[in-house]
Amino acid sequence: MTVFRTSLRNFLAHKGRMALSAVAVLLSVAFVSGTLVFTDTMNTTFDKLFAVSAPDVTVVPKTDDDGDGGGGNGPGGGNGRPDTVPAAVVRTVEKAPGVRSVEGAVHSESVTVVDSDNKNLGSSNGAPTIAGNWTRNDLRSMKITSGHEPAGPNEMMIDADTARKHDLKLGDELRTITPTGDVTAEISGIVTFTVTNPGATILFFDRETAQRALLGATGRFTHLNVSAEPGVGDAELKRDVAAVLGADPGSYKVLTQQEATDENRSDVGSFLDVMKYAMLGFAGIAFLVGIFLIVNTFSMLVAQRTREIGLMRALGSSRRQVNRSVLLEAVLLGIVGSVAGVAAGVGIAVGLMKLMSAMGMELSVDDLTVKWTTPVLGLLLGVVVTVLAAYVPARRAGLISPMAALRDAGTPADGRAGRVRGIVGLVLTVLGGAALLVAARADKAGEGSAYLGLGVVLTLLGFVVIGPLLAGGLVRALSAVVLRMFGPVGRMAERNALRNPRRTGATGAALMIGLALVACLSVVGSSMLASATQELDRSVGADFIVQSDSGATIVPQAQEALAKSPDLDHVTQYKWVEAKLTSPDGKTESLALSAADPTYPEDLRRETVAGDLSAAYGKDAMSVGDTYAESHGVKLGDELTVAFKGGETAKLKVAAITSDDTAIDKHSMYTNIETARRYLPADKVPDNLLMFAQAADGKEKQAYAALKDALAPYPQYQVRNQADYKQELRDQVGQLLNIVYGLLALAIIVAVLGVVNTLALSVVERTREIGLLRAIGLSRRQLRRMIRLESVVIALFGALLGLGLGMGWGTAAQKLLALEGMGVLDIPWPTILTVFIASAFVGLFAALVPAFRAGRMNVLNAIASE
Repeated sequence: MTVFRTSLRNFLAHKGRMALSAVAVLLSVAFVSGTLVFTDTMNTTFDKLFAVSAPDVTVVPKTDDDGDGGGGNGPGGGNGRPDTVPAAVVRTVEKAPGVRSVEGAVHSESVTVVDSDNKNLGSSNGAPTIAGNWTRNDLRSMKITSGHEPAGPNEMMIDADTARKHDLKLGDELRTITPTGDVTAEISGIVTFTVTNPGATILFFDRETAQRALLGATGRFTHLNVSAEPGVGDAELKRDVAAVLGADPGSYKVLTQQEATDENRSDVGSFLDVMKYAMLGFAGIAFLVGIFLIVNTFSMLVAQRTREIGLMRALGSSRRQVNRSVLLEAVLLGIVGSVAGVAAGVGIAVGLMKLMSAMGMELSVDDLTVKWTTPVLGLLLGVVVTVLAAYVPARRAGLISPMAALRDAGTPADGRAGRVRGIVGLVLTVLGGAALLVAARADKAGEGSAYLGLGVVLTLLGFVVIGPLLAGGLVRALSAVVLRMFGPVGRMAERNALRNPRRTGATGAALMIGLALVACLSVVGSSMLASATQELDRSVGADFIVQSDSGATIVPQAQEALAKSPDLDHVTQYKWVEAKLTSPDGKTESLALSAADPTYPEDLRRETVAGDLSAAYGKDAMSVGDTYAESHGVKLGDELTVAFKGGETAKLKVAAITSDDTAIDKHSMYTNIETARRYLPADKVPDNLLMFAQAADGKEKQAYAALKDALAPYPQYQVRNQADYKQELRDQVGQLLNIVYGLLALAIIVAVLGVVNTLALSVVERTREIGLLRAIGLSRRQLRRMIRLESVVIALFGALLGLGLGMGWGTAAQKLLALEGMGVLDIPWPTILTVFIASAFVGLFAALVPAFRAGRMNVLNAIASE
């Protein structure tokens, strides 16, 4: 109890200094807890929606990949028409024991709905636009709150969320663009979800209109909703339904409500997992930075209590008790910071939900999910990290002998420890640099990635360990440029920064980590952009590219409008055709052939290592990439067996082998669209994934304007010339980097708190010295400037280490990307210099409060302090 009371007294005595460390723990735990609460809430939202909307048993067509019957709604897949179940199967399923009712349903995501101004009413956040027929099963998750269900081809219903966002009302006319044509209808009703709709746009037609518009024919459904008689379980019903389908059970999948829910959940689960683990990764970085803050805090507190520790030892306290006393303070700090962090994390989750709702993904606070594991994990992480960070200072405190502590002599092993530290840091750095070099020279990206990860970890640890040794030289160099112009005040700031290299190194390391990641990602992003731009200039010959940013295929009516556009030399179609390819060595692989018009080699210039690419567009001919050719022993003139999905099997001759040393269409295999049509039924020929166009000589501006006018009724597609495409690449890379920088901002904030804490404790440590400086004539203004300059040079030291380290990581990563066709190394010097200069302002900001407090010290009291 005596040790606990001592720890509590010390904790409360230094509560102001502990507060900043507690904030670091709070922020880190808050980010972890907020991420868990936010993703758990999203999972709850989708789980409720899927569970409520799924019938007792669902019957869907079974596809080759055992999918959900989507039938090519994805990019490169099919003609936008889902796989279907014949209406006759409804009568078959009705005969199964335990079946109360069966209804056929139509569901498609290959639609776009626009208003009278051609504005796309679909979600902008990636949520789908779903069209279908209104069924009794839909009443499980929604209800008609206005108007009535559609009664003919000129009526439709829409969900209330979409109606509210776009100010739609009954009687408004909307146009729905489908793969089979456009459907224009008035809003006859508005449906409201009884659970949360995460942001999808929902349309309902009557059954026959939905079948004709979405499937191209009546008498078919995408799935059947089967309801059970009272007392019949889902598993029993599934067994009986499968039994009556027994003549051809391989054609259908029968799913219970739970199985259908699990399948739907898996579709969004991977996205949520990626987002969750990415955010937790950034929280881990913030934790790592926070460790340096806590280590510095306890190191300085221990140093300032050296004589107190000596008295405790002289009065009989053992090393273990001193050690335990410091660790108990860390436990108290971890508990306080973690409890506050968990509470703040719930607030962060609610804020993220509000932000997502503003962006179009509706998330209700009613679904807020705080699992018991979240606060437990937050508390555990916060306390464990804090105790681990405080262990070294606590152990150092226990090693001080009573007499050495009473005369402030410190630990006798400091010199030896510094030498050992230098050797360990140097070894780690050299090993890490060697791993990065091996990664940069790797022949395969997979092998190089492992060495890259190892190099990043080792060099980071090496720089952290060797930081105090680097501080001497780098701080002097920075001071010569930045501080010397401030005269004596600048020189005093330099000496203060050099007084305790270990402290300066740890403080700079906290900032180093965040800025190293910023520099690395900046180099990678800039290099990817420069490589893609160079590849566009080198490979793309087409003047215009037409595609959907969502990856949807181009509907036939939009293709026709584009083909009729004036001032064009030619238009090239490009499709992905799913097939199974058997090579001469007998190996079979599922892949997608790139089927295009014979003008494609003009629009995309592909280098060949054998043959002529134009020959691949001859009758029953194709090309392969050199990677495939090498791995399967394929040579020019060989015949490959190609089993077209949903069609016939063909023998295609290899007329060209293309180089895979490219970033565009890497590993693609080409054939003529007519070849695909020869072996596929008409209803299985996929729509174009994208299209290229070449302007007639001297007609580029006119053709560009005409294409935009032709596709104006189809806002889901974008017409871009090469300048537009490059700008789109810049925007996409910029948006991605901004998101990453935003997440890294948490680590930067924690690092700033570390600088503030270090300076604040340093001011307390130098109270008497400050009083003496004031007594011999140093003004308050000069004192504040000295502390600010010290902060600036520490921040610049951390920035210099971080930016140098990050550029090394980024350069090694780019060499790996070069194996995937991204061959240009581009160092974004403006970004690097901006970050370096901004670090000086970070230092100024961090020093505001410590400098202000130092300036307010009473001179006589400061001189009299111990």
